[in-house]
Amino acid sequence: MFSTPSDEASLYGRDDNVELLKAWAGTSLAFGIFIVHGQVLQPIFVYWLIIAALTCGIGFLLHELAHRVVARNFGAEAHFVANNGWLAISIVIAFLSVFIAAPGAVWHRGYLTVRQSGLIALAGPVTNLVLAVGFLILGENVSAQSEIFGINMQDLCRVGYRINAWLGLFNMIPAGPFDGAKVLAWDWRVFAVTVAVALLLVFGL
Repeated sequence: MFSTPSDEASLYGRDDNVELLKAWAGTSLAFGIFIVHGQVLQPIFVYWLIIAALTCGIGFLLHELAHRVVARNFGAEAHFVANNGWLAISIVIAFLSVFIAAPGAVWHRGYLTVRQSGLIALAGPVTNLVLAVGFLILGENVSAQSEIFGINMQDLCRVGYRINAWLGLFNMIPAGPFDGAKVLAWDWRVFAVTVAVALLLVFGL
C-alpha cells in the first residue's frame, strides 16, 4: 500500500531496509503457518516456510519497493514503515487458517498529481501480477521432479503464482487505503484493465 502519513514523525528514525526485512520475515512466517494449517512442529513446516519466503515474502517485498521507486522517481520522499501490530495479528490468525497480508505501507511526503499517485499505487499490484505470470511460465517449463536446494520447483511455482495473483487482485480493491482506490481516482480504464487481468489470473487460469 501507499499513503500519506498521518503522523510525519513516523518517517524519521526508521531504516527502510530494517522495516522491509521485518515485514518480509513476518509476512513469510504468517503465510508459512497458514500453508501448514498451524502445524509448525511438523518437519515439513520448514520446507513450506522457505517457499512462503520466496513467494509471498518476495511478492510483498517487490510490491512495496515498486511503490517506493516510482514515488521517488516523481520527486516524493518515500519510506516503507512496517505495521508491527498487523504483523503480529497476521501471525496469530494464521494458526486459524486465515491469512491477512497487511505488513505496512510506503508513506510519502511531497506534492503529487492524481496521475502520479495513481501510477505509484498501480506499480505495486502490477508487480505482483507480473510475478504471477513469471511463476506460471516457469511452472509450465519445469518438470515435476525439478528441485533446487531441496525445493520442488513445481511447488514453488504453484504457490508463487497463486499468492501473487491474489495479492495483485486484493490490492486493487477500490476503497480505503488500498491501491485500487488511487488507481480508480486517476483513470477508471487503467483500473478496469488491471482488475480484469487480475481476475483472469486468479479465476480464469
